[in-house]
Amino acid sequence: MDTDAIVAAMRSPTGASAAIIRKARLGKVALLLSVPLAMEYEAVCVRPEHQLAAGLSEQEVRIFVDAVIAIAEPVKIHYLWRPQLRDPSDEMVLETAVNGRANLLITFNVRDYGTAPARFGIEVMRPREAVERISK
Repeated sequence: MDTDAIVAAMRSPTGASAAIIRKARLGKVALLLSVPLAMEYEAVCVRPEHQLAAGLSEQEVRIFVDAVIAIAEPVKIHYLWRPQLRDPSDEMVLETAVNGRANLLITFNVRDYGTAPARFGIEVMRPREAVERISK
């Protein structure tokens, strides 16, 4: 999952992104996470605007991020595949997916990823589409 999807899960516990995290907690899907991506999750989630929108304290945000990290499968980045994408901040998400041998990358920014993930056998979809597929 990219950072926007993680923030959405924190801000909207009943949304599709949160549903994916719950499925990961139950072992129905695997969340892949590299160290750079985990650091990005934390840096973005603790931003005041996200804390306020989620109605969480900084400590509660850190607990949320720690919980996501705890259920994720760690991915070591063996190869850097840059540049592949229009937005350099999305590169670490794609690299985590490629190095973790993901078959699905979940993001609200499907268009930003273009055709690059397909070259690695990775499908890109929005959280709601992913929940529908996982639930089948």
